[in-house]
Amino acid sequence: MYNKTKNAEKEVREAPQVLRARLPRGNEVLGIIEQRLGAARMAVKCLDGKSRVCRIPGRLKRALWLREGDVVLVQPWEFQQDKGDIIFKYSLSEIEWLKRKGYLKIAI
Repeated sequence: MYNKTKNAEKEVREAPQVLRARLPRGNEVLGIIEQRLGAARMAVKCLDGKSRVCRIPGRLKRALWLREGDVVLVQPWEFQQDKGDIIFKYSLSEIEWLKRKGYLKIAI
């Protein structure tokens, strides 16, 4: 019985080590959620200096649970650059990896 609890505690203490996180491709941009606007829309401050109103596409609505301060990957719309889609949410360990590698230069 002692070994089971000892092993369980050891697993909890060890954080998952991320070897690599998803990086922006093409016109995708990293961003931080500033405000939830309702109806699956969010105000996102992107690292390219723009503030965009982004939506969660229908296929991801129930898969992504987002809050203010979360780091996300945004794909700007081709015909309206001030709007976009949120396509990915980074976990805490992935955010640390992005900071270490220099992709995320702001403090969260």
